[in-house]
Amino acid sequence: MAEIRAEMVANVWKILVAEGDPVEDGDTLVILESMKMEIPVLAEDGGVVARLRVSEGDVIQEGDLIAVIE
Repeated sequence: MAEIRAEMVANVWKILVAEGDPVEDGDTLVILESMKMEIPVLAEDGGVVARLRVSEGDVIQEGDLIAVIE
């Protein structure tokens, strides 16, 4: 199980996966926006998206849980 956490304060601009989707190492899960920059959040391992804890438009803080991959 891998927890994907935010590395900075940002807005959730776009979500590219849903719970139950299979992902590979390096797949983009979510795109964050901070200071007019788009920051992709990547899967660190292959597996299935077990939980998605953000919605488009959310403002997240550093360390917030974005997703869990099992």
